[in-house]
Amino acid sequence: MKYLITGGAGFIGSAMIRHIIKSSDNEVVNVDSLTYASNLDSLHEICKSPRYFFENVDISDRKEIKRIFSQYSPDFIINFAAESHVDNSIKSPFIFMQTNIIGTYNLLINSFNYFNELDDQKKKTFRFLHVSTDEVYGDLEDKDDLFTENTKYNPSSPYSASKASSDHLVRAWRRTYKLPTLITNCSNNYGPYQHSEKLIPTVIKNILSLKKIPIYGDGKNIRDWLYVQDHIEAILTVLDSSEIGETYNIGGDNQIENLELVNKICEICDRKFPSKSSKLSKYSELIDFVNDRAGHDYKYAIDASKIKKDLGWEPSESFNSGLEKTIDWYIENKLFLGIE
Repeated sequence: MKYLITGGAGFIGSAMIRHIIKSSDNEVVNVDSLTYASNLDSLHEICKSPRYFFENVDISDRKEIKRIFSQYSPDFIINFAAESHVDNSIKSPFIFMQTNIIGTYNLLINSFNYFNELDDQKKKTFRFLHVSTDEVYGDLEDKDDLFTENTKYNPSSPYSASKASSDHLVRAWRRTYKLPTLITNCSNNYGPYQHSEKLIPTVIKNILSLKKIPIYGDGKNIRDWLYVQDHIEAILTVLDSSEIGETYNIGGDNQIENLELVNKICEICDRKFPSKSSKLSKYSELIDFVNDRAGHDYKYAIDASKIKKDLGWEPSESFNSGLEKTIDWYIENKLFLGIE
């Protein structure tokens, strides 16, 4: 089988490619425009595999995407490609509209044209899986609430609005054109190779550099954290076992306040490599509360009971074990954080 993976030099996409190449005989075509958040170093383990192909192409480039479909004849499309940093979407929303909406539209157009030319046997197995986010659902005000697959969309930022738009496009191409699509909406991912702009690597980087750790507002905002390898296995489970047209929420069942998360990272780092600074007795002293983000949602939390019930998937990594592995990886790979 051949997978066409967009955004494969990003955090989650590269984890998917490493997993497929290492654990199967399948082929992978990585389509990535190599934005600032991409990193080909995350694929150094598999980049010389004869089953791995790289195309430095923007998913908005209709002509090039058409060529790639024709040249490689993929069996599955997994669309990870997206601009995903909320702060950046507030400052410069245009690129989010271009990549997340127009790029997805372009993939759908080309997928549909390609699908129509397949023989009946390949049509039966072809799938377009669109990877989305829990942020499309907006804010949870009640501490006990969870996002389900039936939660109404209510995006708060240009980023989440652009992802919500792309989800709607995928559903429209399924209903109108009968393209065999699937959608997954995941909670916050963490793990090795995540870009240093994200919360967990930012905290680790600042601890290693003895710099202030910024926390928005009072740090009471709640997020649900999912270890990246668990996410990869969930996506492949959906791709292999789900009925066409389904949507699945994928979460780690690890709801935690940002401040509590940062303190937990500090405590683990205190144990692994205590501060040698005479001015710092523990890393939590680096915490610095800053002005809250515009439109900052209070809580995201996934109800993943549908994928557990329908497909038998559950996360295998606990939050504590996943966090330990993540911190250990960044300590051993400081250069990835820009630390000598």
